[in-house]
Amino acid sequence: MNIVNRLLYYLVILPISSLPFPVLYALSDFLYVIFYHVTGYRKKVILGNIQRSFPEKTEKEHIVICKKFYHHFCDLTLESLKTFTISEKQVAKRVIFKNPELIDKYYEQGRSVIIAGGHYNNWEIFAVAVDALIKHKAIGIYKPLSNKYFDEKMRNTRSKYGLYMISTRDVKKVFDEEINNLTATIFAIDQSPSNPDNCYWMEFLNQETGVLFGAEKYAREYNYPVVYGRINKEKRGHYSFEFFEVTDKPLETAYGEITEKATKMLEQDIRNQPEYWLWSHRRWKHKKPAGWNKETKAKELQNR
Repeated sequence: MNIVNRLLYYLVILPISSLPFPVLYALSDFLYVIFYHVTGYRKKVILGNIQRSFPEKTEKEHIVICKKFYHHFCDLTLESLKTFTISEKQVAKRVIFKNPELIDKYYEQGRSVIIAGGHYNNWEIFAVAVDALIKHKAIGIYKPLSNKYFDEKMRNTRSKYGLYMISTRDVKKVFDEEINNLTATIFAIDQSPSNPDNCYWMEFLNQETGVLFGAEKYAREYNYPVVYGRINKEKRGHYSFEFFEVTDKPLETAYGEITEKATKMLEQDIRNQPEYWLWSHRRWKHKKPAGWNKETKAKELQNR
C-alpha cells in the first residue's frame, strides 16, 4: 500500500501541483465537465443541501448555485494540490490580509486569540499563508487521516510556512503547553460533530444543526478573545482574509452566544455567495437528540 501511495504522490499529485496556474485552471474547466455533467459527483448531496438551505429560491436558482459550486470545487481541488509545491513568493502574491490591526491589537495586549472559521472559499491556502500574515503563533487543529502516508504529507504541506498543526486529540494539551506564548488557534465551526449529544444545537441555513462547541469552550476556559475569519475570493486563484470581532470578553457571554454569533457570521457569508461553501459535505447527517435543552446544557457547564 505504501508503494501505491508513493506512486500516486510522485506520479500524479506532484506533477499536477507543479503545473503553472493557467494550465491548472484549464484542467479545472475540464474537471467541471467530468464532475458535473458526466459523473455527477455527489450531485444528490450537493443539490439536496442547497435546496434545504434556500427553500425560498426556485429550482432554477438552486441549479445555478450548484453549477457555480462545481466550478469553484474544481478550482479548490486543484488549488489544494498546488499547495504541495507553492512557494512563499507565490503565496504572498495570491493572498492579502485586509485588516491585520484587528488581530494585532491582541498581540500588543499580550493576549492569545481564537479564530473561528468555516470551509468557505480556499481554507487550504489560508493554512499555508496565515502564520506569515499575523504576529501570533498560528495553530491549526486537524483530524488525522486514516492513511498515515498522506496524513504526513498533508501536515507537512500545511505547516511548511509556519502553521503549527495539532491533532484534535491534543487540543487541551497544546493549550496548556502554549499558555505562556501568544497563539492564534484556528477552529473550524462548520464540520459535522461526531457526537450529536456534545455539540450546540441551533438553526443554521434553515435547518436544526449541531455545531462544534470547541471554539467557545476554550475561549471561556482560557479567557481568549474570539475573532471570525472570512476568506474572500478576489478573483480566480487570488484570495483575501479579514477578521471580525466576535467577543473580547468571553467570560461575560451567555452559554452559546459565541457559537451562535460566529456561526451566524459564516451563514451570512454563505448567503451572500453560496457557491463558495463546501456543499458536498454531509453536514446534516445527525438529528437533534430528543430532550436536548439549551438551559440544561448551560447549567451543566456552570457546574463543571
